[in-house]
Amino acid sequence: MPDTPGPWKYTVTANFPTSVRTGELTCLPAKSGVHGPVRVANGHHFAYVDGTPYFPFGTTCYCWTHQGDALEEQTLATLKAPPFNKIRMCLFSKSYQYNRNEPVYYPFQRPAGPNLTEPGDVTRFDPAYWTHLEQRLTQLRDLNIEADLILFHPYDRWGFAAMYTEADERYVRYLVARLASFSNVWWSLANEFDLMKSKTTADFTQRLHLVQQVDPYQHLLSIHYSKYMYDYASPAVTHASLKTYEFSKAAEWLSEWRKPIVFDEAMYEGNLNSRWENLSGEEMTRRFWLGTVAGCYVTHGETFSPEPGSQPEEVIWWANGGKLHGTSPARIAFLRDLLESVASTGLEGSPEPYYLNATCKTAILYFFDFHQPTEYEVPLGDHVYTAEVIDPWSMNSKPLPGTFTDKAKVVLPGKPYGALLFRAATRS
Repeated sequence: MPDTPGPWKYTVTANFPTSVRTGELTCLPAKSGVHGPVRVANGHHFAYVDGTPYFPFGTTCYCWTHQGDALEEQTLATLKAPPFNKIRMCLFSKSYQYNRNEPVYYPFQRPAGPNLTEPGDVTRFDPAYWTHLEQRLTQLRDLNIEADLILFHPYDRWGFAAMYTEADERYVRYLVARLASFSNVWWSLANEFDLMKSKTTADFTQRLHLVQQVDPYQHLLSIHYSKYMYDYASPAVTHASLKTYEFSKAAEWLSEWRKPIVFDEAMYEGNLNSRWENLSGEEMTRRFWLGTVAGCYVTHGETFSPEPGSQPEEVIWWANGGKLHGTSPARIAFLRDLLESVASTGLEGSPEPYYLNATCKTAILYFFDFHQPTEYEVPLGDHVYTAEVIDPWSMNSKPLPGTFTDKAKVVLPGKPYGALLFRAATRS
């Protein structure tokens, strides 16, 4: 991933005879639309390395690269449509409800066949697995989608979650060496790290530091928890990856951690039996708005039981990929378009709002949540704005006539879950 146009030389060494290899390449200027890796920028927001703003509107598709070509290609076709520009995905397949299949490829060389409970030869990596993964990362990069790669997780029947320290470290060094050259890679050290009883918090901190040590490009790095939150103030992580929908605490956490917050697991839109997997589309949309006006970011997931005959019984987007069936993605796309149209650096949540709102240099965005006012006197100060009344569910934006300043009274529809956007205007 060279960062300067021109000629580059490289040398490769290894621990076997006649192992030195040399070569040259030429780095050309970036193609139109290619912005490089994403970095933390503007305090608690993100931007591409060339300065282009990046607002993560992610989805969760844990095991999509372990499903075989037909379903994986269908997932990529689904991802071509808005709104998602980040995907949370596991390097090790998961053994969990809705994902009982044996993966096509394994990271380590091991015998083929079902019901194997060993990770294989952890000193020998299987090139077929890594070549396949690199193909999928390239396809995501072509779609301008960031791959939030989960290195470890507890949902395992193959022994990957309980590898010994040396095997863990060898795995980390190898995957970073192979994958760090992808500009669209983020590292998520673990999903629900505190459920992995064979490892301690200190073990995970050591692995975090190892990733930092061996990654020459310093990609974004975080860790996700189940019940016991990691110390996100730690310099070992670039951003917080949260499992909660306590958006009201965002201001406190932003002040304490001073880094971006992504609500990576705020439950999922679906119709399955567990409490975390049956949000309505309206509620999933609402949670994206709550996170946005808090100055943070939210990740989507979908857990619908498919209609009979529409696809295999246990093909669930959140686990396997395939097709989306929910009503929230289109509304999330509307919010993403809105945010990208007004914010060049990201929104700052109001610390003590009467109604929830967030600001940037050129706009103010209100979200009224479950309130349904018919009018509101908005404290705008001495700036001048145009205004739009927004219905996040119908995805409509209605401009209001004239301009607004000082304490401006705005007439509102008197419906819940509405929004109001002020854009900076020139005083006449």
